[in-house]
This record gives sequence, C-alpha cells and structure tokens, in this order.
Amino acid sequence: MVFDSPDFDLALAAADGTNDMYAESAATFLATHLLTRGRHAPPPGPEHAAVRASVAVMRERFAEPLTLADIAAEVHLSVYHFIRVFRAGIGETPHRFLTRLRIEQAQRLLSTTDLTVGQIADRCGFASPGALSSAFLRQVGVRPSVYRNI
Repeated sequence: MVFDSPDFDLALAAADGTNDMYAESAATFLATHLLTRGRHAPPPGPEHAAVRASVAVMRERFAEPLTLADIAAEVHLSVYHFIRVFRAGIGETPHRFLTRLRIEQAQRLLSTTDLTVGQIADRCGFASPGALSSAFLRQVGVRPSVYRNI
C-alpha cells in the first residue's frame, strides 16, 4: 500500500497539521493515485472479442427474431457465460442492448418514413405492433404514434 512508503512517513513528519499547502498536496496526491489505479486494465482477451462480435451480430440482424442462444452460438459461448461477459463489457444485458437497438431504429423510421407502426415493428424485429408499442413506451416514455407527431 502507498501509505507504507518512507516518503509518506517523511511527509507526515514534516507536516505540523497547520500547513494548508500540505493538506492540498496530500489531497492532490491521493486523487491522482486513485484516478490512475484503473488505467492499466488487462489486455482484451477472447471474451472482449466475443462481445464485439455479438454486438456486430445484433446490429446486422436486429430485425430477425434473435434469441440469446442464437447470439451465444455465433460467438461460441454458453448462454450463461455470454450474458456475464456481455454485461461486464457493455454494462447492460444482451436483451436490453438489442431492444435499445430496435427502439433506436424504430425512432429513425418513425421520424423519416410514413410506414405504419405494424410495418416498423416488422422491420425492427418486434413480434407485433403491440410489442413495439410497449417496449417503445418503456424506453422512450411515449407511444410510437405520439412520438411520430412530436
């Protein structure tokens, strides 16, 4: 630990507790130390490649009825390991990530086309217009028809 170093002991001995400059220096040192600790992350391994590959699969095939098993098989991982690795790498579950991609595409289509909500649901990988509407409401806060009129 850093506090066991001789420099730290000398600095403590030199400070009489009344020196504001010492306190400021100590705070700066501590902040710098804490900010640089995580800089040396381990090099990307095969799990990181699997996450990148799974994101590419989701982006390319979001309109298809993808399952976790399909995506995990594409990147050669078990479903449970895939979920853990993906969540660690991306910060959200594969299902949420895929739903977010689909909703973002639905938003683009609602803003730029005159397609019906049913047609947009088909193009974005939702099972029905109702499934799109429910997911859209959860994520965006309004129904697709309201979003289109905004």
